[in-house]
Amino acid sequence: MKKSILAALLGTCFATSAFAQTSVQIYGIADAGVMWQKGGPTKIYSGGADGSRIGFKGTEDLGNGYKAIFNLEARVELDTGTQQPTLMNDNPGTYLLRGMNGIPQAILDRLQTTIQPPGGPAVNQERALFDRTAMVGLITPVGAILLGRMYTPGYEVFNKADTFESGTGGTWGHITGGTAGFTALGADIRSQEAIQYRIALPNGIGASVMYGPKGSGYLGRYNKFRAGAVTYTANGFDVGIGYNHGYDQLNRPSLRTTTVGGSYAPNDTWKFFAGFHSQRNSNSVLMADYTAGWNQAVVPVLTQQGIPAANQNFLRNIFLTALSKNTQQDANSYQVGAHYKIGSGRIMAQYAHQNDRTETNSDANLYALGYDHFLSKRTDLYTVVSFIKNDGLAQYSPGTSGNPGGFTETPGADGRALQIGIRHRF
Repeated sequence: MKKSILAALLGTCFATSAFAQTSVQIYGIADAGVMWQKGGPTKIYSGGADGSRIGFKGTEDLGNGYKAIFNLEARVELDTGTQQPTLMNDNPGTYLLRGMNGIPQAILDRLQTTIQPPGGPAVNQERALFDRTAMVGLITPVGAILLGRMYTPGYEVFNKADTFESGTGGTWGHITGGTAGFTALGADIRSQEAIQYRIALPNGIGASVMYGPKGSGYLGRYNKFRAGAVTYTANGFDVGIGYNHGYDQLNRPSLRTTTVGGSYAPNDTWKFFAGFHSQRNSNSVLMADYTAGWNQAVVPVLTQQGIPAANQNFLRNIFLTALSKNTQQDANSYQVGAHYKIGSGRIMAQYAHQNDRTETNSDANLYALGYDHFLSKRTDLYTVVSFIKNDGLAQYSPGTSGNPGGFTETPGADGRALQIGIRHRF
């Protein structure tokens, strides 16, 4: 019966939109700057404090408490004009290929280039036009039903707790991506092929539930995806608890994250942030991609060299066994920070710690300090200095909102960056 009601509501939404005009808003953010980084090039980037974008959103009042809504948001890279940002540096991340004794170094070098091609796209590998958001939905008196590609409930809570609002070199997310960095997903920021129910009560309590079938998740690799969150936004608090859980192509538990935290503003001067994030993954959905990489980049070379099939299978098993272990994640992370308003600007400071619970014990500590100066309600200048102390095999390197940081030059080396940028909202 619930399915029938849902189908009827969605049918009303689409049928009505054919006969009535929708109010549409065009909006966006243009954000760019310069980053100086240790062990990497000085680089002009797009999307420092916020990812640069252009979006279209609209709403239509259907009466009796019902509204039809949509949102389409496209990524825009101001430095290149494309929609595929690269890493802030091309230093090789060595974590994924560790423990592959017996595989010739020339093959490992070829695999490294395949997994992490220099200058290759770090985000939006699907080349999607509306990579950031593509959604249509219906608001009802008892909540909203949304369909498409959207932010996940767990990530929305993570963003609430991040002092640097998921942007600049100071963002908490730069050390929660897993020891293998961007090459092993540490969070599902968005999910495609998703349906979501959301509700917001007048007392500030809100909740959301998301489900995705086969083809869901950030890269569309999951067999299914489940997520939910409960939030409270009132009396100076903006806090919540969120949970994301994906299942790999064989329907085994894959990436699971639990995030708790948010902010509290006791007055107009101070705003305090705190958060806790747990990530677990024993069956990475990216294993299929890495296996395909072996088949495309290595098998033809081995065959050309006349390597017997039995020897090729032996090397392939070494690769897959080590990679299965290297893509596993088990870490807890926390952060604390604050904003302090001064004149037409604000000072931002944050400390974050990633406690790696795998056998390599590759922890990381992030320290960040920034200043954001508002020239107007829509335009601001910002500068941020960030420092990451890596332990063990960790290679975390500061990035931006739009560009993953990449890797430090060697495992255990410190990551440092200074950036200056401008952001304009329209």
